Amino acid sequence: MAWTRFGKKKDMPGGLWIKCESCGAMLFRKDFEQKNRVCGSCGYHFTLPARERIAITVDPGSFDELWQDLRAQDLLGFNDRVPYAEKLVQTKQKTGESDAMVCGTAKVKGVACAVGVMNFQFLGGSMGMVVGEKIALLCEHALKTRLPVVLFACSGGARMHEGAVSLMQMAKTCGALQRLNAAGVPTISVMTHPTTGGVTASFASVCDLLIAEPGALIGFAGPRVIATTIKKELPKGFQRSEFLLEKGQIDRIVPRAQLRDELGRMLAYATGADPVAAYKPQAVPATGESETPPAPEDDNPKKKPKAKKA
Repeated sequence: MAWTRFGKKKDMPGGLWIKCESCGAMLFRKDFEQKNRVCGSCGYHFTLPARERIAITVDPGSFDELWQDLRAQDLLGFNDRVPYAEKLVQTKQKTGESDAMVCGTAKVKGVACAVGVMNFQFLGGSMGMVVGEKIALLCEHALKTRLPVVLFACSGGARMHEGAVSLMQMAKTCGALQRLNAAGVPTISVMTHPTTGGVTASFASVCDLLIAEPGALIGFAGPRVIATTIKKELPKGFQRSEFLLEKGQIDRIVPRAQLRDELGRMLAYATGADPVAAYKPQAVPATGESETPPAPEDDNPKKKPKAKKA
C-alpha cells in the first residue's frame, strides 16, 4: 500500500482498461467486452476468440461441437526454441482447445447450419493437419445432411511446424468445398482480422459467398514483404477488407454487431427458409454487462412549477 500526502493510496485493480490497437483510445474493459471487442471510438474490430465468436453468432444452446478430440502429431520432430510437441501441450493448457479450429452444427436465427470457427489464440490460428481434417469432415457431414456451411477464418497461414503436411490442407479443404459446390450445398466464408497465408489462398476464398469484417487484414504475403519485393509503395488501405471490396475480391463487408442478422438472412435465402422470420432483429448475446447507470427521469435541474389550482 503506497502513501501520498493525502493519505493512503488505493490499489487499482489491473486489467480494467485496454488500449485500442488502431486509434490508441483507452477503453473500459467491461464496455469493450459488451461491444464484443469493437472499439467504441473508431470501430476497430479486435480479434475474437472462437468460443466468443460462436456465442454471439449462433442461437443460444444450439451449438453441438463435433470432433473435439482430434489432436495434431509432431510427424517431423520439428524443433525450434521449443519443440513442436511441447508447444502443442503448452498451447492446449493455455487455451483449453485441442487445436485452432472449433467445428459443429448450430442454428443461426433458426436456420440449421454447419459452423467452423478458427481460433487465433491457438498458435496464431495456423492451419495444420487438424484444421484441415476438421474442415473436410464438416464438409462431408454437410454433404450428407444438406446443411449450409459457415466458415470463420482468422489465421496467420499454414503451420510451418508441419511442413508439407500443412500445405496439403490447402488442396484438401478446397476439394471438400468443391464437392459441396457440385452438390448445390451453399457455403459462406467470413474473413476476420487477420486472414492471411495459406488460409486466404484456400478455403477462405473459395466459398459461394465471401464476407469480411471492417478493417480486416486479408492477403497472402504481408504488405511489408510485398513492398520490399516489388520496391514500390503500396496503395493506401492495401489488403484491408475495404480495399478488397473495391477490387471485387470479396462480396460484402458486415460489421460484427450486424453479422448474426445478416448470416441468418443469407442462410434463409440459401435454404429456402422464411427470410422475414430469420431477419427479425434479435439481441446479440453480450460477453459482459455495462456499468453505465440509467438516465435520470428529469434531466432539467430547474423543475417546472406546478400549475395552481383554479
